Amino acid sequence: MAVAGIIAEFNPFHNGHMHLLSEAKKTADFAVVALGGNFTQRGEPALLPKRLRAEAALSCGADLVLELPLPFSLATAQTFALGGVSVLSSLGLVDTLVFGSESGQTARLQTAAEAVGDARVDLLLRDAVKQGVPYAAAREAAVRTVFGAEVANILHNPNDILGVEYLRAAKQSDAHFKCVAVPRVGTAHDAPTENGVFCSATCLREKVRAGEDVSAFMPSASLEVLQKAIETHKAPSDYRKLDTAVLAFLRTASPENFTGVPDVSEGIENRILSAAKSAQTLWEVFDKAKTKRYTHARIRRVTLGAFLGLQISFVQTGVPYLRVLGFTEGGKTLLRNARETATKPIVMRASDVQNLSPAVRKIFDLECKSTDIFNLTLPEIQPCGTEMTDNLVRI
Repeated sequence: MAVAGIIAEFNPFHNGHMHLLSEAKKTADFAVVALGGNFTQRGEPALLPKRLRAEAALSCGADLVLELPLPFSLATAQTFALGGVSVLSSLGLVDTLVFGSESGQTARLQTAAEAVGDARVDLLLRDAVKQGVPYAAAREAAVRTVFGAEVANILHNPNDILGVEYLRAAKQSDAHFKCVAVPRVGTAHDAPTENGVFCSATCLREKVRAGEDVSAFMPSASLEVLQKAIETHKAPSDYRKLDTAVLAFLRTASPENFTGVPDVSEGIENRILSAAKSAQTLWEVFDKAKTKRYTHARIRRVTLGAFLGLQISFVQTGVPYLRVLGFTEGGKTLLRNARETATKPIVMRASDVQNLSPAVRKIFDLECKSTDIFNLTLPEIQPCGTEMTDNLVRI
């Protein structure tokens, strides 16, 4: 039984994702997805609730969708990758990790992953960061100095960078699966315009929020999920609905409120709090706080992490459980086998968490809280407690 694993946000599931999933299933009997939750790497609410994105993936060929918990979903590329690899490897069934990349060259990505972990690179990186150079630029420059331009150029493209982190996470986690890079097709990451039937997720989200026709860029099954979500007022999310709440938090907060929040260092909290004193919108806070050293995405993640009560300790303890969001008939087979192979507790229902440790329950409580906040961003505000009542997706 060959099982492929994919780590993704599917925000939303488009033709490029369909290509990746199809490539994964060419040599695998089943596909398992570790799916980012309601808040994303970008430090924003996902376009659709996680269970609807899981439904789209299952309708398009995935067999089992497991949730990437909030501390790993609302995170840097390194933490996102580490969490996704941990979810897939802990299932004990995945033998191949498949991911998209601009280069599509697994061997070159592996070389870059080894270069990033080199002690000489680390020393140069630390010195550059101390001088105010952004982390990503400092790392790429350090690798170029030690290993040359060909290796360093791998660290210039977003999906290649994430691919490098997947490979590093697989080694760090001692994950026993093969890693395969699939060349990205269509448009570049975050490209503002479409290319034929391909459109970046960023561009697609903008089109959806503008009410434009996106049928050319999404598989029919995924499009159906999106359209139904819009009709029932469960999509698209709108970050602006959190403006007043988060601004109120920032205006009454102190630097101590950022203690222990992931990615907080070098006084970034002071810059965010200072920006909040005069900003009229949350996006204005982000724009005012942004500098060469502090990227927009990092500021968004830190702000949202502090608001939600995220702590670095949640990441340090590792992925706490394997939470099932949905499955197909094939997924049922995987879950039956996982009873013998999984190294983490499998959570099918919210009540399953009550049998776990207090530390694990604390992370799940944070997940519930964050979903209650996410529900405020939807066209029709959803009540609290949906994390406890929403059903598994069965296709």
